[in-house]
Amino acid sequence: MRSGYGNMKCGLIGEHLGHSFSPLIHNELADYSYELCELDPSELEGFLKSGMLDAFNVTIPYKKQVMPYLDEISPEALSIGSVNTVVKDKEGKLHGYNTDYFGFSHMVELSGIDISGKKAIVFGRGGAALTVCAVLRDRGVREWVVIGSKDNTPENLAKHADADIVINATPAGMYPNNGASPADLSLFPKCRLVLDLIFNPARTALILDAERRGIPYMNGLPMLVAQAAKAFEYFTGGEFEEGAIERITSLISEKTVNIVLVGMPGCGKSTVGKLIADILGRSFFDADDEFTKMHGISPAECIKAFGEDSFRELEHKTLCELGKLSSAVIATGGGAVTREFNYDPLHQNGCIFFIERELSRLARGGRPLSLSTTPEEMYRTRIDSYRRFADVTVVSNEIIQDTANKIISEFKR
Repeated sequence: MRSGYGNMKCGLIGEHLGHSFSPLIHNELADYSYELCELDPSELEGFLKSGMLDAFNVTIPYKKQVMPYLDEISPEALSIGSVNTVVKDKEGKLHGYNTDYFGFSHMVELSGIDISGKKAIVFGRGGAALTVCAVLRDRGVREWVVIGSKDNTPENLAKHADADIVINATPAGMYPNNGASPADLSLFPKCRLVLDLIFNPARTALILDAERRGIPYMNGLPMLVAQAAKAFEYFTGGEFEEGAIERITSLISEKTVNIVLVGMPGCGKSTVGKLIADILGRSFFDADDEFTKMHGISPAECIKAFGEDSFRELEHKTLCELGKLSSAVIATGGGAVTREFNYDPLHQNGCIFFIERELSRLARGGRPLSLSTTPEEMYRTRIDSYRRFADVTVVSNEIIQDTANKIISEFKR
């Protein structure tokens, strides 16, 4: 972090900013203050005239709307038609720049795929899409097609089934509206790269689709960090440190990803999870406890009253909400893996750990499904699902601290 800028007041303006990682990133870049300023469209003009910030970034939906209020706009931003960085000079005049261009260029380079001569389909008609198209043009993309909400129809998309690259520059799938996607990748059988500018969740529905199909993909976090580093230069007149983009991207990714625990009932997920949360300074969530809070009935009571299938449907709703979190430790119910539809919600922001413990050491009290069968039979029917869900398997012994340390070590690796 660069020091010496403590007197500067910086920030981010946008309409909905609850998902933003920008303060985390800028706090790593410099010691200026960086605040989130949520604005209704009616408040935009008043804010820009107030001069309350020395410099600020701009996000959805104001990257084009701010331009008429600026005193000077860089040639690059004018050419693109979008501003995401604004700096106030000593006379109080506002200067607009576009650092998204630098950010998206970094994202393309990091993908390791040469996009020249390819065809791209770009979802979105806002400021971010304008920047994307400028980078595609300058990097020699053969053809790019821009799809807005009105022309996003199966019939229209079918005309572009030969697209090599799919890019999402819309808010579709962004927190808190996780699960939405601008398109089904089955429509683009020749697709060889998916770039989603969204960074929260880490894996949007579009990225999960690409992952299942074995298509290389990247989310928007590297772009976010790179554009912030470039904005730092406009804010301060200095240069960001070599390696800062890679360091901060890795740090934010580690800080925000969830640690998700799966395993047999009674294997110690909740006990281990609480310990991990304490060690790492994270919030802990027990899925069964959250189920009770959300639905007003405990899992055991729900299974007894309505049956397992009804319970699993309600459990899924609980896991969908928990999966939206960032920086959390989540202990799931022992049977969460028996329903494949729980994978995406847990995987979208999470690193999933399977705690494997000797069956004779499993606690069974108060678990109706555990009491209705033998541990051996339950393990036999679930083991493939545990392994399919898990990114990492950790063998647990009697010492809870050892299990927690193993998980933390694997997580940081």
